[in-house]
This record gives sequence, C-alpha cells and structure tokens, in this order.
Amino acid sequence: MLTNPVLLSVLVMAVLCLLRVNVLIALIVSAMAGGVLSGMSVGDSIATLISGMGGSAETALSYILLGALAVAIGKTGVADILARKIGRIIDGRRRLFVLLIAVVACFSQNLIPVHIAFIPILIPPLIPVMNKFKIDRRGVAAALTFGLKAPYIILPVGFGLLFHNIIREALIDNGVLVERNMIWKSMLLPGIGMIVGLFIAVLISYKKPREYKELESQESNTKDIEEQGMTREHWAALVGAVAAFAIQIITKSLPLGAISGLALMMMLGGFKWKELDDMINGGIGLMGFIAFVMLVASGYGAVIRETGGVESLVKAAAGMMGGSKAIAAFTMLLIGLIITLGIGTSFGTVPIIATIFVPLCTALGFSPAATICLVGTAGALGDAGSPASDSTLGPTAGLNVDGQHDHIWDTCVPTFLHYNIPLLIFGTIAAVLL
Repeated sequence: MLTNPVLLSVLVMAVLCLLRVNVLIALIVSAMAGGVLSGMSVGDSIATLISGMGGSAETALSYILLGALAVAIGKTGVADILARKIGRIIDGRRRLFVLLIAVVACFSQNLIPVHIAFIPILIPPLIPVMNKFKIDRRGVAAALTFGLKAPYIILPVGFGLLFHNIIREALIDNGVLVERNMIWKSMLLPGIGMIVGLFIAVLISYKKPREYKELESQESNTKDIEEQGMTREHWAALVGAVAAFAIQIITKSLPLGAISGLALMMMLGGFKWKELDDMINGGIGLMGFIAFVMLVASGYGAVIRETGGVESLVKAAAGMMGGSKAIAAFTMLLIGLIITLGIGTSFGTVPIIATIFVPLCTALGFSPAATICLVGTAGALGDAGSPASDSTLGPTAGLNVDGQHDHIWDTCVPTFLHYNIPLLIFGTIAAVLL
C-alpha cells in the first residue's frame, strides 16, 4: 500500500498545498508523480492530464460567466444594500450570522439548485459586515462548505436526488438491488456527523473574534451607501440574477443561465454595452483561477484513474481488515477519502469505488443499507478539504476578495477537520449498525 501511486500522489498534493505551493502547480506535479509511479512516462502523464481537462470545460466556462454576472450585479450596488440590511438584522450576533450563511448555502443545493453560483454574488458584499463584527472567516468557510455538501448527502432533492441516483445506479450495476428511498435513510447518520462538525466549527473552533484589515474601498463603499429607493440599475440586477437562476434550472445549463442574466441586465440598463468588456474581465479576475483549477483537477482525476492504483489500493487494504466489520468499514471510508481528495468530486468518485467496494461489502456480509452507507460516505469524504473541490474553491473565491483568506489554511484545513473526521466516525458506526 505504501507504494501505491494513488496514495503517494495524493500525499504529494497534500504536502505541496500545505507548504503553500500554488494549487495549480501542486495538481500538475502530483499528477506527474502518480503517473510516473504507476509506470507511465512523463509525456503520457501530461497527455492524460491534458486530455482529461475537457471533463470540466462546462464548469470552468460557467464559473467565468458567473463571475461576470457577479461583477455586474456588484456594480449596481444592490448587493451592498442587501448586505447592509443583513448586517442590521444580525446586529453583532456572529454565530447567528454564520449559521444563517449555512442555511442559505443549503438552499443552493435543493430549493434553488444553483450550487456555488450564489457565492460570488452574495459573499463579497458581506465582507465589510464580517470585518465589522470580527467574524472569523474560517467559520464562514465551514458554513458554506456544509451547505454545499450536507444537503446532497442527506436530502433526495435537487443535487441530492442526482447524488442518490448515482449511488443507486452504481449499486445496481454491481449486483445489489436497492430502492431510492433506502439511500437517504442509509446516509442519515453520516449527515448528522456533518451537522455535529458544523456546530463544533461555529460554536467552538471559530467563535472568537478575528481582526481583518478594512480596505479603503470597503470603507468608502460602506460609508457611501445611503438610504435610497430601488433604482433602475437595482431592478435590472435583480431581474438578471433571477433570470440566470431560472434559466439554469429550466435548461440545466449554467453557462446559458449566466449569459442570459448578463444580457437581460444590459438590456434593462444595469450596465452599458461599452462596459461589457469590464464585466467579463472582472469575471475572469474573480473566478478565473477557480475555473483553471477545476480544469486541471479534472485532468488529475483522469491520471488517477489511468494509473490503476485505485483497484490495487483496495486489494491491499482488504488484507488489513481481518474479518472485522468495524475495521473494514473504517478502512473503506479511509480509501474513499484518499480517492476523493485526489479527484475532487463526490459525484465522480462513487461509480469508481462502487465497482470495487460492492463485491467487497458482499463478501464481508454487509447489508444493502450498510453498502449504500459505505459507498455514499466514501464518495462524500474528501469533497470537503480537497484543494481541487468546488466545495472549497467556491467559499475561497467569495471570502478572499480582499486577499485575507488563504485557500489551504483558511478553507481546506478547517473543512477537512470538521467534516471528514465526523464522516469517518459516523459513517463507520452507521455501516456497523445497519
């Protein structure tokens, strides 16, 4: 197991990221390391990385266009007005504010399934409010990641329905017949583990005030916002945002929704035609880095799959289980954590691990419900904490607009500790009890 290319590649990535090496460079180096250790040449590793990048092309384009929409909405000032009103409602109650952010993030997965699309629109205008109340942004990052992840684990609605269907189809494809209503019941206890992690983060780990520098632009923006009625630009921004979300839901296309929202905003007077270049350039500045990371992460996942190391990792771990269900469950979940940390997506991990985990679960005598729990939780593990996951990249994009929130130490490490550890513990307990 110690020479497994997947394990070593993920370790290389983790070490490089913790040493503050740029995430893009860490992903590329880790992909090359994994490929070479599996017997591939450096050239083949790079070729596989590049060919696999197309898997996230739509996501990358979506992020750029969403960034442009966020910049356009921010220019009208309507988000600043909303932020001011939220600040008055919260009135210094830091923990209530952070928990409210978690609730809003949860809605992005089911009620209005826009995933991270709301973050670049809502969070940057709230930064002055967070600074005023000295809110630790690590807690906000934990709240955002919770809202982006916990609903699809527990609730069969929106993205949760998609995730549960992927689990169901993966199990059926591997010979285990399960009903859809079995999925949420089997995933309930691991989901409760995430709720525990959220409250630990908000009420214990990051409850103390934390000082941030107030930038001049933020100070002036806060002072300049006066009581005023809704202007034409404000209404145009609201219509554009609602249209973007509605069109995305109807057409299932996030890029189409974002570009439609921009077009409507411009036609209604939210910004002028000659300012369109500024909106796009601003979108690239806000979300461009995330878009490129997602592209490279998709390529990295392709290299990981090509190495064949996933299968050998599971086989090596099988010999360590000793017939104990508890040890077997914990070991399988740990493997899922390693794989998802590398691939960066729970949805993409489930079909990969199900082909190996399902026969192993059957041989060890796990029930169908326990098998669902192990496959689903193993897939979900690592989405929080992965440097290449949109569940961490999204929060960082919103919280680091002033350069005071580090992606690895302020988003990835806090979310890794507060969600992966509870998922490991509660997932193991659930697999044994079910």
